[in-house]
Amino acid sequence: MRGGWGHRGWHGRGFGGGREGRGEGRSRRMFDGGELRLVLLKLIADEPRHGYDLIRQIEELTGGAYAPSPGVVYPTITLLDDMGLIEAQQSEGAKKLFAVTEAGTAELEANAEQVAALIARLSAIGEERQKVDATSIRRAMGNLREVLVNRLNSGEVDDEALHQIVALLDEAAQKIERL
Repeated sequence: MRGGWGHRGWHGRGFGGGREGRGEGRSRRMFDGGELRLVLLKLIADEPRHGYDLIRQIEELTGGAYAPSPGVVYPTITLLDDMGLIEAQQSEGAKKLFAVTEAGTAELEANAEQVAALIARLSAIGEERQKVDATSIRRAMGNLREVLVNRLNSGEVDDEALHQIVALLDEAAQKIERL
């Protein structure tokens, strides 16, 4: 699921409810300067990857809140390759699998603090996303509780309606348990 919090993340896809284009301000980009280059290099150093896998890995780190576009990722992979920081490996199919080179490892070591901060920032977004998701569950549970309290306190619930409510709640619990 892309575009956390009902948006499309960063890098031209907006952040903050799609404010761009409506005169309400400009959102911050996820990565500045060479930050994406360092993140991709780190992920490739962790294990050889292809472009789509890099996109998925960043999306996973952010809990689905952000996924860089192929139009940003693939040119950055080409740049890393041109710089000699990664190299294509033999792979099955049409997807090029890239691995880090010695120069790439040296680049990561030279920028270790910045790389760690970038990965921590992505992970923090993922953690925040989980909190947001848990908040929506708590909201739905509170809504259900209020509806039940109001209905039961109205005094208009006969035995048949009570049995139907219990059956619905039991059915919902069973369905959730099977997820």
